[in-house]
Amino acid sequence: MTIESILGAIVIGAVIGAIGRLLLPGRQAIGWILTIVVGIVAALIGTAIAQVLGVATTNGIDWIELVMQVVLAIVGVGLVAGLKRSRV
Repeated sequence: MTIESILGAIVIGAVIGAIGRLLLPGRQAIGWILTIVVGIVAALIGTAIAQVLGVATTNGIDWIELVMQVVLAIVGVGLVAGLKRSRV
């Protein structure tokens, strides 16, 4: 694992987490660091699910995989925000 792949995962995770957070209705009381972590986890799980389902990897944007990642980010942000809200 190289520095470029780690930085790439952080950037992709930030984008996926931010999109998931923006598409989730209501206010989420979680910080941006936690949003990025949720986005990274959603991106990794979404990629794994896409590979298991046989979604082809292309040279361009893999739209099906991207949609899976964003949906997982929406669910993840919702779960984390709900867990944080229940602790307060």
